[in-house]
Amino acid sequence: MLSADIPPNQTIYIKNLNEKVKKEELKRSLYALFSQYGRILDVVALKMPKLRGQAWVVFGEVTAASNAVRQMQNFPFYDKPMRIQYAKTKSDCVAKADGTYVPRDKKKKQEEKAERKRRDEEAQQSAAVNVTTAQNGGPTASFRQGKPGAQEAAAAPNNILFIQNLPHETTSMMLHVLFQQYPGFREVRMVEAKPGIAFVEFEDDVQSSIAMDALQGFKITPQNPMSITYAKKVEKFSKD
Repeated sequence: MLSADIPPNQTIYIKNLNEKVKKEELKRSLYALFSQYGRILDVVALKMPKLRGQAWVVFGEVTAASNAVRQMQNFPFYDKPMRIQYAKTKSDCVAKADGTYVPRDKKKKQEEKAERKRRDEEAQQSAAVNVTTAQNGGPTASFRQGKPGAQEAAAAPNNILFIQNLPHETTSMMLHVLFQQYPGFREVRMVEAKPGIAFVEFEDDVQSSIAMDALQGFKITPQNPMSITYAKKVEKFSKD
């Protein structure tokens, strides 16, 4: 239930999260899940005992936060329903932007600084990868079969989707969280030998088409819009 005395704001507070999930995977999965509602400024999850099972997601706009609160309330995330409400206090990044930021204790500041540095380094690495792949014919060039316009003809609609241009840090659970929102979802299959691609299976081609239309171009990171096509039958059994 939402607290009536907490006004809508850019930051949402999430509790009842699965405490067994590692912090970095949790933050990446939350980013992947909630970025469909708008631009995310920050995801905060701390390992301190009192804060386990909790996280904060900071959006660029209040409307995005409001949509996330409404749409994702009780959504099963790592096998536990999320409890979501607006945050009681303003997030650091919002406070810094409007000039009301008050420094916290030294230990917490150091942890947040280290986390921001890690995210910046990951973003730079991801950008470098995209520049390299673009010079070599694009991020999905090695997986295309013919020209882009021929892709639909190459694979008739079926219940298995072929996902390309995923950032290398993508996990099976991150894709599971995204695609399980759509009816008929069965499973995600990563391809260990080829980072950046995966297969997602649904009950039938109608349900896979709905998921494809909804998530086509979805960005797990700002540099990686997903490319989704129907899988060729031979690709279903590919091991390499």
